[in-house]
Amino acid sequence: QLVESGGGSVQPGGSLELSCTMFGSLFYGSGRGWYRQTPGKQRELVADITSSGTPNYADSVKDRFTISHDNVNRTVLLQMNNLKPEDTAVYYCHVQIGNAVYWGQGTQVTVSS
Repeated sequence: QLVESGGGSVQPGGSLELSCTMFGSLFYGSGRGWYRQTPGKQRELVADITSSGTPNYADSVKDRFTISHDNVNRTVLLQMNNLKPEDTAVYYCHVQIGNAVYWGQGTQVTVSS
């Protein structure tokens, strides 16, 4: 089970932090990270992080977003700074175990003045 928290509404230039707690063995899966989706568009990768802590970012969020993991709390975090209106989307936590893909319930992020 993936449990997300931390979405909300902010003005452009603001910050939010998303949190995804991964229960059981999910935390040790691959492709741990965040995707986002807007109406009529495909879900896209925002950032993911390996078990050793190596991050990977979409070009659109580099230098603004930071992904990290907390091994004690089995949590993957996404710190989002300098948010832009185009970051508005539903954000989904993701992890894969073998051929099984798991998604969180989604959390809305809205960036608007």
